[in-house]
Amino acid sequence: MNDKLMLMIPGPTPVPEAALLALAKHPIGHRTSEFSNILAEVTENLKWLHQTQTDVLTLNVSGTGAVEAGIINFLSPGDRILVGSNGKFGERWVEVGQAYGLNVEEVKVEWGKPLDPAVFAEKLQADTQKQIKAVIITHSETSTGVLNDLESINRHVKAHGEALIIVDAVTSLGAFNLPVDAWGLDIVASGSQKGYMIPPGLGFVSVSPKAWEAYKTAKLPKYYLDLGKYRKATAKNTTPFTPPVNLIVALHTTLRIMKEEGLESIFARHERLKNATRAAIQGLNLPLFAADSSASPAITAVAPQGIESDKIRSLMKKRFDIALAGGQDHLSNKIFRIGHLGFVSDRDILSCIASLEVTLTELGYEDFTPGSGIAAAVKVFSQS
Repeated sequence: MNDKLMLMIPGPTPVPEAALLALAKHPIGHRTSEFSNILAEVTENLKWLHQTQTDVLTLNVSGTGAVEAGIINFLSPGDRILVGSNGKFGERWVEVGQAYGLNVEEVKVEWGKPLDPAVFAEKLQADTQKQIKAVIITHSETSTGVLNDLESINRHVKAHGEALIIVDAVTSLGAFNLPVDAWGLDIVASGSQKGYMIPPGLGFVSVSPKAWEAYKTAKLPKYYLDLGKYRKATAKNTTPFTPPVNLIVALHTTLRIMKEEGLESIFARHERLKNATRAAIQGLNLPLFAADSSASPAITAVAPQGIESDKIRSLMKKRFDIALAGGQDHLSNKIFRIGHLGFVSDRDILSCIASLEVTLTELGYEDFTPGSGIAAAVKVFSQS
């Protein structure tokens, strides 16, 4: 059946009908008072979502662009930085740092395992000359479904005193409690096609007062991603360059939806969806790729044995028009990933798991009792 696509991937994520209708409106001028009023409310609601009173800036980029902006605005060539790397996106920030001539020290862990805060503590404590200028952490490592212990790592960064904490929160912001001010996070980057529940095209960067001090002496090249330009424009409820007007109008809608639901309810919903999905996968006797203690609220990675992940994904798409994500790099065809981020409900998880049970049966996988996945998910939902 056409037009029944169900996105169960880490991004883009499903979009509420109200936001789709906002996208369908005629564009308005981005230098008009009407747009300025919309942008002013969007900025205030972004601060609410970030739990901060500091600047939250909206850029015309994807999540990668937001993180890159968060790196290049506050550092200078040759600066020493620590980068946590336990998946595809941690590796990406290593590459970005190297591309800009930074002295990158990679804190590497096997994919599927969480970063060890003790390693960061050791390196930061040993830096008595305060040469480490930043620590970059991917909070929710989308490629593996691992949630890193940002709060603990950040405590060690704060004890260092000099280094900035730069956070890739692309698939954690809006899904997990991330109190920017309470934790003292310096730079937090995210993207619109995740927890924000709108299509790709916008990136967001929150910036602390400490980071703005570093900005004054940072010497890496920048122009379009110069956050100083965005700060000045945002203060006047405008933008430095032409924005994707309708995306911001749609964001205006989804942030209102999120405020109506409330932060605690949003975080609880994502936790419930995570727990139900993981219980269902265990009920189907399929191995989970990440441990319960470090499982991301945004994505669940599954490592089936004796059956190719890509065959599961292909049949799910063909038979039920449900899109699952595959593995990346060396995990290609080794894992599949079920997204439960953003505009996702209990019903979506039940539909996905039921369809997965049929798919597994048709592919000849018999190591489960029909209905066991659904039963496990229902048990979680009934107790939540």
